[in-house]
Amino acid sequence: MTHSQTQPSPPMPLSASPAFLAALRQCFGDQCSTALAVREQHGRDESAYIDVPPPVAVVYAESSADVCAAVQLCAAHQVPLIPYGAGSSLEGQLLALHGGISLDLSRMNRVLAIYPDDLCATVQPGVTRMQLNAALRDQGLFFPIDPGADASLGGMAATRASGTNAVRYGTMRDNVLALEVVPASGVPARTGTRARKSSAGYDLTRLYVGSEGTLGVITELTLRLYPLPEAVAAAVCSFATLEAAVRSTIAIIQMGIPIARCELLDAATVRAVNAYAGLGLRAEALLLMEFHGSPAGVREQTELVQAICAEHQGSAFDWADTPEQRSRLWHARHHAYFAALQTRPGCRAITTDACVPISRLADCLLASVADAEASGLPYFLVGHVGDGNFHFGYLIDPHSAAERAQAEVLNQRLVARALALGGTCSGEHGVGLHKIEFLQQECGPEGIALMRALKQALDPQGIFNPGKVLS
Repeated sequence: MTHSQTQPSPPMPLSASPAFLAALRQCFGDQCSTALAVREQHGRDESAYIDVPPPVAVVYAESSADVCAAVQLCAAHQVPLIPYGAGSSLEGQLLALHGGISLDLSRMNRVLAIYPDDLCATVQPGVTRMQLNAALRDQGLFFPIDPGADASLGGMAATRASGTNAVRYGTMRDNVLALEVVPASGVPARTGTRARKSSAGYDLTRLYVGSEGTLGVITELTLRLYPLPEAVAAAVCSFATLEAAVRSTIAIIQMGIPIARCELLDAATVRAVNAYAGLGLRAEALLLMEFHGSPAGVREQTELVQAICAEHQGSAFDWADTPEQRSRLWHARHHAYFAALQTRPGCRAITTDACVPISRLADCLLASVADAEASGLPYFLVGHVGDGNFHFGYLIDPHSAAERAQAEVLNQRLVARALALGGTCSGEHGVGLHKIEFLQQECGPEGIALMRALKQALDPQGIFNPGKVLS
């Protein structure tokens, strides 16, 4: 029985002695809470895992010095430490499988410096993407990584997040220039600089981007910024079949059109979004697209895309001409997950997050849809299909072992299909607890051995988020 097939095994005994808790309270005072409600809030995320014990305490860090002190205390007492941002992860990253403390970084929420001439900014990890973009608006700049939830930038770096803009602007991997991290020694270290490139030493920045809190705690980030585009246009196009929408996407990308966003919703998800957000979109497979650039460039892009969609029987190519209309459309897309949950009250979603080469997108997606339809289990489908990334959410009764098992079988088949086509088990959600077995399939024993060696070298006591990424 694998992690991806069942609820997590009963945790090891909570490794937090009275002496440790006393030291924690003495060090942090009111910044430390052992209240059950606070601990329960920090012991769950948006995954389908339930009935996992919460952490034994929550510490609210307000500075890098607080993080160092927490790490040193946990190391001295051999107590697990789980970094916490906004709580929006989907793969069980926040679960306190082995007890320990949750280190909440949300109070470290200052934009430390903006360097408009260098197109970068330095922020603390608790700053959210919307907060940063609000601070940048007067500078004519923006940060493009947009995973949907108003996630913390530290958490986005830790999970190597991406989102709707990734097809043009890349992921967090491409947009983090430098970090300050606190490793197991409790002494902060810096990785990278504000320079746009470097050939100096190991690439420690990208080692920590995507490490999911298993190698240390991110306490500062320097991020790439971009000028606000001179012109922005958004459009929706409906298709009679899902295949036609996917084939249109493949043609758009293979022609090299620099589309900024290209999102797919299947017909069931469109109906859910209509009900949730009060929209009147046609209840068919839908591409939701956005174009950035000069007025002439945007016009050229949109004319090309409209022609491609027409070749694939796309219809009702409608424009969102004002910022308010665009905002309403993207708000609805970002809330597709919650819209789908409302179609089955009380359910939770077993989510997947595969990504395949763009040429194999139709093969993987259509076979996965046929598999889900044959199962009879309710599901929803959305995708950042411009970069080959898509999400199925299988809607289950969280208390039904049969439904959970059925969803996990579908998930396993989908991931196996993606891997066989040259893809990956996760394009943006990360591994967490749910995808440990899939990571092993993807990387093989040699790759996993390298990861274990890194983990052992950087976290010899295993205090950082144990039980995640590597079993």
